[in-house]
Amino acid sequence: MSLSAQDLLQISSKAEFQAAALATFKDQYESIAFYRSYVDLLGIQAASITHYSQIPFLPIRFFKTQQILREGLDPVLHFESSGTTSEQSSKHFLAETQLYNQLSVANFESVYGTLKDYCILALLPSYLEIGQSSLVYMVQHFMNVSQHPMNGFFLHDLSKLAETLSVLEQQQQKVLLIGVTYALLDFAEQFPMPLPNTIVMETGGMKGRRKEMLREEVHSVLKSAFSKDAIHSEYGMTELLSQAYAPSEGLFSCPSWMRVLLRDPNDPLSVSNELGSGAVNIIDLANQDSCAFIATDDLGFLTKENQFRILGRLDEAELRGCNLLVQ
Repeated sequence: MSLSAQDLLQISSKAEFQAAALATFKDQYESIAFYRSYVDLLGIQAASITHYSQIPFLPIRFFKTQQILREGLDPVLHFESSGTTSEQSSKHFLAETQLYNQLSVANFESVYGTLKDYCILALLPSYLEIGQSSLVYMVQHFMNVSQHPMNGFFLHDLSKLAETLSVLEQQQQKVLLIGVTYALLDFAEQFPMPLPNTIVMETGGMKGRRKEMLREEVHSVLKSAFSKDAIHSEYGMTELLSQAYAPSEGLFSCPSWMRVLLRDPNDPLSVSNELGSGAVNIIDLANQDSCAFIATDDLGFLTKENQFRILGRLDEAELRGCNLLVQ
């Protein structure tokens, strides 16, 4: 039986996470045929798993070719990656939306406080264009919770965004401005302005629209344009239902139901809890109906338990925007 949002929200210790991860693995091994076949092909005995670091991680590329969903469930919607025009997109199928809605709000509010205090402005053109973006869905849900009358998405109308921000700043209204990195840079160049009441949050990278930059360089440009001491970042992807937030300097923290582990890029089955750098594996227990154990194509640096930086991509991986700025 899958875990509920309430079950996941109650995780507060290593022991509770361990129990929840092992229960989820046992359940998904039994109920997701493709994942069970993958574990069996590795020659791993499911009954031998005693710690979450021993659980087999499904390579993320399979979300491009398989409908990974618990047997007996029908999808009510799917999320699709933005990708690039030359690559096949990933699809994440959901049998229900309540868990995602609850956890995404709880995760955000645990870091930034209640959404009802914010006006939410979104500059996410490349995500709006694909139509099935998990990020757009999440931000729209945040707007529904916030209920601020000036909430809105801005596709290409940067002047309208500047006017809206000016009004909100005059009102000293708390604002969340979340934008894909290249679009925020475009906005910063055309409409620099002090934003003392606004959280500026970048996500998604350049999407092939601008040359790649170090995150440090991006944040420096945005801090200067908007007179900010820090630029925030969001780390998420189509294949995961949870997000990690970095209030400054690209140092991401996970919610209690999520863990980042590292593997040797040259040995995909070598997974470690040790600090340092490596390819990123993620346990996201919000993925109750798909697969909670994902081997991503990202390179990361684990600074302490559940705090990490993203360093870039594995050389063999296709370019894809999920906060992949090289540090």
